[in-house]
Amino acid sequence: MSDPSLPEPEPGAMERPIIVYGHETLRLMARPVANIDEDTLKLVASLQATIRSAQGIGLAAPQIDRSVRVCIVDPRSSDKSARSLTLINPRIIEYAGFDAYEEGCLSIPGIYAEIRRPAVVLVRYLDIDGREHEDEFDGIMARVIQHETDHLNGKLFVDHLSHMRRALLGRKLRAIKSRQT
Repeated sequence: MSDPSLPEPEPGAMERPIIVYGHETLRLMARPVANIDEDTLKLVASLQATIRSAQGIGLAAPQIDRSVRVCIVDPRSSDKSARSLTLINPRIIEYAGFDAYEEGCLSIPGIYAEIRRPAVVLVRYLDIDGREHEDEFDGIMARVIQHETDHLNGKLFVDHLSHMRRALLGRKLRAIKSRQT
């Protein structure tokens, strides 16, 4: 299934390295996109090339060291009924219900944990043509959008864990952090 808001990467679209836990950009509040210009479209193409190479289901601009409010959600590998989507300046404006599901993150490789999140979210965002949308998502789409929106707010999925659970992961997190160059 194709979605026009998630273009195929242009030939030569540059795959970018994914930064990992401990990199300062992951903790910054990303700045809004003021204009959807050529730079924004190149960023979207880089995100698309990178997510495909990494075989991820979501990727936010801060994960490729760009602190702007752009993310890609593409959970089709785990849910064939889901759709792919580019979200620019997304804001979760309402949510309902809760469920728990195991999450991982391309920026925290090898660590997975069950995270409790709202089951349904209402999201306002721009597409790559600058059109505003307000859509409701549930299931894997709701979860991935929340995960990627957290990245735009300088938050990581491990921040949702209890202090005890985070402490148990401390050695693994320090090992990932020590790989920073």
